[in-house]
Amino acid sequence: MFGLFKSKGEKPEEQARKQPSETPVNKQFKELAAQFLPEELTILAVTGANGFGGGKTRGETLWTASIGLTAWMEEDSPDIHRGKFVLSTIADDRLLGVLRQRARSDFIIKFRGRVSENGQRLLLLDLPEPAFDPDLKAILEEEKKPVTFQEEGLGAFTLNRQVDWFETTVDWLGTEISLVFDAEEDRAGCIQNAKAVLAAAGDWDRRVREYAAGELLSSANDWAEDEEITREQFMERMELESIEVRADGGFDFWFGDGDLFYGHSIHVSGDMENGPDDAEMEG
Repeated sequence: MFGLFKSKGEKPEEQARKQPSETPVNKQFKELAAQFLPEELTILAVTGANGFGGGKTRGETLWTASIGLTAWMEEDSPDIHRGKFVLSTIADDRLLGVLRQRARSDFIIKFRGRVSENGQRLLLLDLPEPAFDPDLKAILEEEKKPVTFQEEGLGAFTLNRQVDWFETTVDWLGTEISLVFDAEEDRAGCIQNAKAVLAAAGDWDRRVREYAAGELLSSANDWAEDEEITREQFMERMELESIEVRADGGFDFWFGDGDLFYGHSIHVSGDMENGPDDAEMEG
C-alpha cells in the first residue's frame, strides 16, 4: 500500500499508511508502480552522495522523487546488492521536503518498498527511517573515503562523488581553472586530450572566445543597458572557470559572463578535431 500522503492536518512525520484519494496521486503512482514487482519488502539501503531530487514531465502535477542508492538488502536476508540503484516514489512539494530530511546523502535507511524485475530500481512505499547494519555501515565508510590519483603535468585529481567526475586545478594562461572529466570515461583518453588542450592553451582560448562572441554578441547587446559592447570587449569579459574533456575529444568550456548576461554562465562545446560548434548562455 502506498502510504506517503497524509490527511489534512497530519504532520508529515505522522503520516498514516493510507491509499491516497486524490486522482493525480493515484494516476501517477499507478503508472510508476506498474514498473515494479508486486511483492512488498522491508529494505535497508545505503544512500549515495546526493539526497532526494524531484522532476516533473509535461502534464504532471506531482514530483517523481528519487534518490540514488549504492547498496540494499532485505531486512531478513544476508544478501547485499551493490552497484548503482534508484529509489523512487511520487511526492508533492511538502512530502519531497520531508523525504530530503529523512533520507540524507551517505546514510542508511529502512523502508517498505518494491523492486523492479532487474533489481536496479526500487519503489518507496512509506517514509524512510534511519537504520543500522554493520555490513552496510562498512560499505558506507568505504565509499566515503577520498578517491584520488596523481598525473604528471596535471596534478592531483579528486573524485567529486556528487557529480561523479574527477577534478583538479590547473594553470590556464596565468589563471587557475578547474579541469574535469567524467569518472566513467576512459581515463587514459581523457588525460591525453587534456594535456593536448593545455599544450595549445593560447590557440584554444582564442578559438573558443571568438566562437562565443560570434554566436552571443548580438544577445549581449540586447541585454546591455549602456553603450554597445564590441567583439573584443565581449571576449575580454569572458572569465574561464572550468574545462571538461572527454576521451572521444569532446570538450566543454564554462565561463563566467563578466556581467554580459547579469551573472549567467557562457557554455561553449565542441571537439578537438572540428573546434567549437555550440555556444549558449546558461544558468
